[in-house]
Amino acid sequence: MRRLPLWCLFLCLTVWGQAGFAAEPPQPLAQASELKNRFRIDHMVDEITLMVQREYGSAPVVVVLPDGSKWYASRHPQWVHWEAGISGDMIRIAHPQPGPWQLLGQIVPGSQITKVSRLGIWIDPLPQPLYQSERLKLNAGLTGDELHMRLPGLAYMLKWNAKFISARQAEDENFAAGSFTVGSFQDDGEQLDERPDDGLFTADINLNHPWGHYTLDIQVANEVFEREYQQDFVLSPIPADIEVTTPEDPQQQPWGLQLVVDTDELQLSETHFQLEIIGPAGFHLSLTVRELAQATHQLALPQVTEFGSYRIKGTLYSTNWAGREIVLTLPERFFNYVAPPEPPPSPEVIAAMRAEEARMQEQQAKEQALWWLIVGNGVLLVSAIALILFLRKRAMLKQALAAAERELLAQQAKDAAPLDLQDIDLSLPDDDEKPH
Repeated sequence: MRRLPLWCLFLCLTVWGQAGFAAEPPQPLAQASELKNRFRIDHMVDEITLMVQREYGSAPVVVVLPDGSKWYASRHPQWVHWEAGISGDMIRIAHPQPGPWQLLGQIVPGSQITKVSRLGIWIDPLPQPLYQSERLKLNAGLTGDELHMRLPGLAYMLKWNAKFISARQAEDENFAAGSFTVGSFQDDGEQLDERPDDGLFTADINLNHPWGHYTLDIQVANEVFEREYQQDFVLSPIPADIEVTTPEDPQQQPWGLQLVVDTDELQLSETHFQLEIIGPAGFHLSLTVRELAQATHQLALPQVTEFGSYRIKGTLYSTNWAGREIVLTLPERFFNYVAPPEPPPSPEVIAAMRAEEARMQEQQAKEQALWWLIVGNGVLLVSAIALILFLRKRAMLKQALAAAERELLAQQAKDAAPLDLQDIDLSLPDDDEKPH
């Protein structure tokens, strides 16, 4: 049987009067709100993706099949892929069951149930030539059956990633760069994105990378689908620069800047520099250079008078020879305004300095001699006191030893004397005193 081409149908939340749907009488508001969330899937559809907008922060919808069975975001067949965002659902169904389907949930009144057979992405191609440090606004979006899709809350259901892959050409600066992430796409109305939730995703691509041949690789994915976009391009060297001019005598001559423009790439008549100079003590100077007579422009800075470090930031606004308006962030430059060295002293000053130095050395020698004298006297005094104490202690010890020796001799003499007979008691004890 011949199949019809894949199709895209944007269905308002109304009751379809097709096969299987009979005209229903008016219902109370609460019931009518549920009845509006019905739609029909034809038998010729092989795959379909539902895009549903819900109240912000509400629970994912419940899908009711024609046979009465239900699918949930947390419970559904393996051939169903479901991405539940903060304010919507994206549901891809392979070989859907023909017949009337219904969605239960807090669907935004007046919104649409979008049914698509094919999902894709579109990306703004990178312009050529493309320059280092250029501010680039790159747009992208989601397509359903080759039509641009817009769904509030879609940004919460898609994950974008953009990266550069080096082509590894030996003559390029990016030969060993490899691959690196350079940005992401947002639909939040911030930075370069114009309006939130308009289906137009915007990326501020970081081009501050080595120049050379690259491949832009953009991937967008979620639980429902995954798509990839690639483009080969060349990142050209930055076509302008700032160089600091150092004066020979900073005390008498001003510092300067040399603005350089590559006229092979940029139109000099439409090239403008916006400069910002930041220095010590709160110094801040803004300069705009609009009329450039030649590719190299000299700019004097007579305002730089304070000693210290200075930083120069610059932005270039220009038009290349292809007619494309460009904005470039120039490399930051730095310089130091250092105080000049003092002149050498005169012979008189040198003689005075030497005399003062000799006087200081003599004074220091006297102080050291006095210090050693005090220390020597102190040592002698302490030694004399220690000697006196030692001699006194020795004399006292000697006297004590002599006294002890005399006492010992007297005791020995006493023990050696003969006994006197009168001192001997020869009487016998009485009988009464005899021991029994």
